[in-house]
Amino acid sequence: MRKTFINQELEERFQEDGYVEVPFLNAQEVEMLKTYYFDSLNESGGRLGPEDEKHKSNQKITYDFTFIDKNSDYKQQVFDMITNAFMKRVGDYLFDYKPIIANFIRKKEDGGEVPLHQNWAFADEHKCATVSIWCPLVDSNKKNGTLEVVPGSHKRYGEVRGPMIKSELAGIQSEIIDRYMQPVETKAGNAVILDDSIVHYSSPNQTDGLRLAIQLILIPTEENSIHFHMDLSKDRSMVEVLKVDKDFYMTFNPWKKPSKDVPRINSFKYDPFDMTIEEFGAKLKQARFDESNQHTEPVKVLSWWKKVRSKLVGA
Repeated sequence: MRKTFINQELEERFQEDGYVEVPFLNAQEVEMLKTYYFDSLNESGGRLGPEDEKHKSNQKITYDFTFIDKNSDYKQQVFDMITNAFMKRVGDYLFDYKPIIANFIRKKEDGGEVPLHQNWAFADEHKCATVSIWCPLVDSNKKNGTLEVVPGSHKRYGEVRGPMIKSELAGIQSEIIDRYMQPVETKAGNAVILDDSIVHYSSPNQTDGLRLAIQLILIPTEENSIHFHMDLSKDRSMVEVLKVDKDFYMTFNPWKKPSKDVPRINSFKYDPFDMTIEEFGAKLKQARFDESNQHTEPVKVLSWWKKVRSKLVGA
């Protein structure tokens, strides 16, 4: 397994828990980024939604997320601002990583719940960890909807993750939240660096103030990025593996089929399944899917991952 952190103590904590909290931005940098966010809001194109692609969804989005903004130029501007502010700190902690997605995440009062989920898979997670740096620009706590995680849940669920792929945890979200979720109360400017495969959640902002945070997603510099796509209009058991880069996400719409110009590396059969809360608890104690000879039985990923790796290396 490729190393994630430069510091060995942080590396061991990250491998054990799936996340670490570290000092990141100073007070001046926090205020600068908050000012930039509000000063640039008039350039936002508004929020994309499933209805923009005539996609039926029961999920109601109650938070503002740069990633689903309609203005790709604004998304690029936000990406540049955040990476310029963050990358000098990234090099202090992470072992040779590059950014691919940057977000402001804004929760207004009495809203902003982010459902339990795992971030999408952005690279070959049997070789490395992709990470999100989550940095609140205000003190974050349970009341205003801070980040919550299931410690140690990284690389135990959802080997195949993408916007149109049903999560095996979909039917037990509330039970996981009630039994396993732990809030990470974080001071403004501190950062939680988490494995993208960790199970996490954040509750609604129940205060009369704004909860504003930044997310920066990074992958190892030497890795090509991938994206799992399932075309629900054609075959709900076939997943395409796309070779992508940061520019792919600048114009990306989670509810829209990616352009035919995006290289398809491979495809494979995958039948989404439902996990019980008992199975969830059992897997939390078992070996991770990136450990030798440990691969989730319903997904049978080993053979197609070998094909994907050979095509990525040869590209």
